[in-house]
This record gives sequence, C-alpha cells and structure tokens, in this order.
Amino acid sequence: MDLLDELQSRVLCGDGAIGTLLLEAGIPLERCFEELCVTEPDRIETIHQQYIGAGARVIETNTFGANAVRLERFGLEGRVAEINRAAAQIALKTARGKDVYVAGSVGPLGISGDEAAARGIDRAQCFREQVGALLEGGANLIFFETFMDFEEMEIAFRARREIDDGLAICSFACAPEGRISSGMLLVDAFTKLRELNAQIVGVNCMNGPHGMVQLLQRVPAEYLLAAFPNAGYPRYHEGRFIYHTAPDYFAQSAREMVAEGARLIGGCCGTNPTHIAAIAAAIANLQPVRSKPVRVVAEPLPEHPRQESQGEESLLDRIARGKRVIICELDPPKTLALDKFFAGAQALVKAGCDAITLADNSLAILRVSNLAIGAMLKERFGITPLLHLSCRDRNVLGLQSALLGMAALGMRHVLPLTGDPAKVGDHPGAASVYDVNSVELISIIRRLNEGFSQAGKSIKTPTGFVIGCTFNPNARNLDAQVNRLERKVAAGAQFAMTQPVFDVRLLEEMVRRTAHVPIPMFTGVWPLMSGRQAEFLHNEVPGIVVPDSVRAEMAGLEGAPGRARGIKLAKEIARAALGCYPGVYLITPFLQYETTVELAEFARGV
Repeated sequence: MDLLDELQSRVLCGDGAIGTLLLEAGIPLERCFEELCVTEPDRIETIHQQYIGAGARVIETNTFGANAVRLERFGLEGRVAEINRAAAQIALKTARGKDVYVAGSVGPLGISGDEAAARGIDRAQCFREQVGALLEGGANLIFFETFMDFEEMEIAFRARREIDDGLAICSFACAPEGRISSGMLLVDAFTKLRELNAQIVGVNCMNGPHGMVQLLQRVPAEYLLAAFPNAGYPRYHEGRFIYHTAPDYFAQSAREMVAEGARLIGGCCGTNPTHIAAIAAAIANLQPVRSKPVRVVAEPLPEHPRQESQGEESLLDRIARGKRVIICELDPPKTLALDKFFAGAQALVKAGCDAITLADNSLAILRVSNLAIGAMLKERFGITPLLHLSCRDRNVLGLQSALLGMAALGMRHVLPLTGDPAKVGDHPGAASVYDVNSVELISIIRRLNEGFSQAGKSIKTPTGFVIGCTFNPNARNLDAQVNRLERKVAAGAQFAMTQPVFDVRLLEEMVRRTAHVPIPMFTGVWPLMSGRQAEFLHNEVPGIVVPDSVRAEMAGLEGAPGRARGIKLAKEIARAALGCYPGVYLITPFLQYETTVELAEFARGV
C-alpha cells in the first residue's frame, strides 16, 4: 500500500520541524541547515529517528531551502544535487525497515516572479534540479511546502510532473481567512491544483493549531488534506525563537483538524518530537472525515474606496476630463524650518500645479517624513500630495502600515520606489531593508485596492490608491527600462513619472519606444541653474544624464544668466512633452521654487 491508498482509509501522522531542533542543538541561525546533510549527516539522521520514534509515518528531508536561489547566499548554488541526494539518502536510511514514507521537502525559491525575471532565473529549472536530485536519492514523494503564491506552486508542480507522475503534496502558507498572499482563495487554489492532477493538497506554517483549525473550516472535505501548523506564536529571545504551545493542546487541536477533514497531520515551526508523539496518540484511532459543513464567511466590499468619499480628485480623473495635469516635486525639508516649504507649495499650486510630489528621503538623505508633510499640505492648505514610498527603509509590514496610514488620512496618490541604498546617504551605517522592490510594492498596493493585505487578509475597506511608477529614459539599456515599465504596468501601475530629460531627441525616442504602454507618462523637467549644477547632476546623481550638448551650452554660466538659460532649455522640454502627453512633471531644484513657479505658469499656458 502506498501513501495515497492509506490516506483514502486512515489518518496519518507526519513529522515536525527540523530547523527548530537544530537551533536547540546550538546550530547558529546564520548557518546553512541544508548543508548539514553533507557535513553532519548523523545529526540529521538522529532527528529523523526521533520523529519516527514519536510516531511519524511521513518524514521530510532537510531540504526546504536546498534550491539554487536560496543556497546562493551561502555560496552553495553549485551543490544542489549533492545536498538533496544526500538528504534523501539519510531519510531513506533512517526509514528503512519501518512503515514510513520519505517526502522530499521543497520550499519556494524566496524570490518573486518579478525578481526572477529581472535576474534571468529559470524558476522551473530550479525546481526540476532539486526535485530530480531528491528522487534520485530515494524520496518516495515530493512535499511542496510553505508556498504563498499560486503561480510559483504551479511552476513547481509542473516541473515535478515533467520528471514523472509520482506523488506530490502541495501545501500553502495561508492566513486563517483563507486567502493566499497572491490574492487567490485557498479553495480556488486547491481546485486549480486538482485540475493539474495534484492528489494531496494542504496548509502549513503561518498558523498555530487554533488558526489552522479555523482555516480548515473553510475547506471542503472532498480534498485529501495535509495540515502542519506551527507551535503557536514564538517569542524572540537571545537570537532564538521560543515556542510555548503544550503537546496536549496540540493533541486536542489535531483531533479538531481531523474533524475538519485533515488526513495527514504533522507540525511546522516550533514543533518537536513531543508534539508529534501527542498528535500520533490523539489521531491513532480516528477515521477520515468525508463530509462536513464548510464555514463560509462573506467579505462584503464597499462599492467605492474610502478615499473617493473624502474629496481628493484623482489626477487620472482630471486627465479623463480632458484637463492638463502638472505635477511639481518639492522635497520635504531637512530641518523643522517648514515655513519656506509651505510657502513654496502654495506658490506652486497658485501657479497651476495640480499635485505636490514628496520624495521619501531621496538619495538616502534624512528629511522630514513625507507622510507628515503630505498630511499637513492636505489638511492646512487643501493641496493634493503625491507621496513617494521607498522599499529601502521599511519591511513589508511597515510599508503596508504606512500605506494604510496614508489611506486613513485620505491620500490617494503614491509613487512606489525601490530607493537609493542607505549607505550612499548621510547615514551610511543605516541598514537597507529591501523586502520587496518597486514592482512588488506596486502589486501589494494593487492588492490593498482590492481590499486585501499582502498576506491575503481582508482590510475590510479597500484603499483607493492611484499608483504611479518611475521610468528612466536616460539608461544606457533602454530596452531593459521599457521591459521593466511593462512589468510595472502589469503589476498595477496607472501612471509613470520619468527621470529628468534634458534632450528633446531623447524625449522623442522615449515617446516612440513607449507608445504601446497604456498609461499616462509625466516627463521629468529639471531647470538647470548653472553650468556647475549641470556637471554635478550628470556626474554625481544616479539616474540623471545631462547630454554633452546641454552641458556645453550651460558651461561657465552662473547666477542670472545660468538660470535664464536653464529655464529656456526646460521650457523647450516641457513644450515638447506636453505635445505628446497630457501632463508634465516639474522638479524643483533644491527648494528654489520660484523657478518652478515660472515653469508651472508656462506649462499651464502652453
């Protein structure tokens, strides 16, 4: 009898966490746990023995992160086959002569689809390489676990089926609300996997026993279900995650999971052999549940997002009404002397500016929070703020918190950016986060607009963000920039703002190369103040290219002559841009807003 046959007629116990036991044994968190299959195989074999002794009928190999992408940070990307074969052989040796199945553990790659595309990584090949080595090592089946994105799960499962039609478990990490982070309902993901001939589906990680029961309540009993919850929520202490869920509580929850249709039950993060022994004893005489009521929780969404009721007209709505849109950038100040900034913002709006766009510590230089400044502009002066949001300074949790704060304050316009590295700014010792890049952040904001967080949880009232993106026409490889722009639009971008353009011929080339992109483009226009500034921008500021001809024209000009020549050149770019696009993006040089006022008046009158 094989595992699939057994699950048709009985409930089985899986194993628990391997990483938890390795940490308890003193292995540093920074160590590559998967490499231990080669360097310390006896240690891994002992863990398998402990779980089999506790009653596990399915044990997983120590290979969750043993793919080329995750191993790369340890310099081990060339040893995928060696590590996975060794891991499978260790587990197979431990299970030999016992009524135990060996499941080859395969986790997600740890990168988004966008990052894989940008880096030229063939995700299917990564999974084929790992799965093939596990099967060569003797694994009886493959356990795809902790996936959060259906697309990646489908890629992984198809890669496995390209090798043979052997058994696989497809398990997602999913919040109790029943929606995976890519936005799909868990039940819909299971249905699609069944259409691909997946036979066992499941959930693991993210939830403790109580949350796992809640999640399973939403899933019909028609599936062969696996459930591997965490040992509750951990406490972080002296470099370790400490879990406190008692085995007897886990045992009671295991019986509840069986009542909700689970047929293979084990443990994920924080679980150990005592938890598995409790599960094995609790479910030993239970029969599979083949029919049960399904908990359906309605998620009514309001017809209109919150922001639309707060009176801030979208810039895209203005364009749709045939209006010209002028965006003016005015960097938040570096000190709490705010009077000049607010005077500049009011002057720009009076001159015809529709929105003030606020950078997020651009060039990694400390400035007053653009969220605070934007709130003050909106509340005090009725000015529409367009906030930049950098991936540099916040993790995914912090980014979404900031976005929800913006939404609560009635702000609609946001420009997601990857952001300049912290080390290039005035706090070089600060850490850069980069949980996600700008394309991934765009996708997260789109999900908030649909009413769900990045983890798939309902936020009750959807946001109404108008999502921008950046485009750099100055890049040497314009094809790569156009490709990235296309990915941003696919992720949910609704308008684009470019780096400063100083050459009409470059503008014409940009128009030609992006003609197929179905969103408004706002061309960046920066009025040069002097020849020295032109050289500084060209040589020291990333993303800005001032052509030789423009630098030659500005050479030696300072003061009033330099400003006059710079404004003349800027007006030429603005006029050309407004002949092609419904708006323009004026960049204020170093808070010298008087110059941008003149350009805004010009742009409004062209």
